[in-house]
Amino acid sequence: MNEHTPGGTAAAPAPAGRYGDGTRAVRAGLPAPAKNEPPLPGPVFAAHFHLPGEVSGPYTYGRDTNPTWTLLERAVGELEAPGEEGVETVVFASGMAAVSAVLLSQARTGDTVVLPSDGYQALPLVREQLEAYGVRVRTAPTGRDAQLDALDGARLLWIETPSNPGLDVCDVRRLTAAAHAAGALVAVDNTLATPLGQRPLELGADFSVASGTKGLTGHGDLLLGYVVCRDPELAAAVRRWRKIVGAIPGPMEAWLAHRSLATLQLRAGRQWGNALAVAEALADRPEVTGLRYPGLPSDPSHTTAARQMRGFGSVVSFTLPDRAHAERFMTALHLVEDATSFGGVRSTAERRGRWGGDDVPEGFIRFSAGAEDPEDLVADVLRALDSAAAGA
Repeated sequence: MNEHTPGGTAAAPAPAGRYGDGTRAVRAGLPAPAKNEPPLPGPVFAAHFHLPGEVSGPYTYGRDTNPTWTLLERAVGELEAPGEEGVETVVFASGMAAVSAVLLSQARTGDTVVLPSDGYQALPLVREQLEAYGVRVRTAPTGRDAQLDALDGARLLWIETPSNPGLDVCDVRRLTAAAHAAGALVAVDNTLATPLGQRPLELGADFSVASGTKGLTGHGDLLLGYVVCRDPELAAAVRRWRKIVGAIPGPMEAWLAHRSLATLQLRAGRQWGNALAVAEALADRPEVTGLRYPGLPSDPSHTTAARQMRGFGSVVSFTLPDRAHAERFMTALHLVEDATSFGGVRSTAERRGRWGGDDVPEGFIRFSAGAEDPEDLVADVLRALDSAAAGA
């Protein structure tokens, strides 16, 4: 009986710390090989499990635990903190479920939480809920480590680096050291970078949090989130919150996510290279302003990003002259889908201002590079820019 079977013997994790990223991604979280068993067991669909006598064993009820989650959680932990023992991962039904679990499990009435003012668009909704519970919220932008000035008396600092959609970067080590000295916990949203691009726990953070919907799984076909931390008490609080609100992933989504991890390095390598190629092409266009990509040596955040990131992500942001120009550009694209979200194998882009809520110009574009051939993708972007300019 393997570890995927309720009551089975858990296999010892592979010595992940000694392997490269590609090997680790392919092998992460797999159970010990067993004759006539698949390498990655299929999803376990169960609301309850056989439980005679006293309550014991790892699997009792489907809102608490599931063998498919167990394998995925082990895999994510191996990617976020290779070779470390005692790292705990909790998977969720979405990235926002993971974000909410950290903030709402840690903050109490009277506490102070520091959030980025330029972070993910849903953070203002979280702020409203925190304030409704009597939690004080301070905000500061990501760039130039501005959150340092808001740490006094804080219970928790929330960092998003690179920020979405503006792609500013802050010094995680510096902010974490200052926050800990002030008695605050630190959570880092690692969605854009993925564990291959950045490892917040290695940089000193208490929590690494991400939406697995995006680059981690990369196919745009499932919603998922996760929280990784070293402290068992912190993990227990997050896990308890998941149980209370029932923000659990379905077994099929968890299995699809685990299956997708095997190609993470392959996807990320192509996407990051494509993002850089698009950014370099955009840099030569006179109608493009506000170009941001941390991997560009000319980017204001490049020096900081290069110190703490192992890859710069798939997202490029830039601004076209006005709304109409941006909409002509979007319409002229052939290989790039007009869609929200990012990190998928098919390139997407959107005029971000259409949603409201982000402090961006009307012509602001968030571009997510996919896994197309770079020459084709760059040619499509340049042709669409030419078409948009001609229609002005």
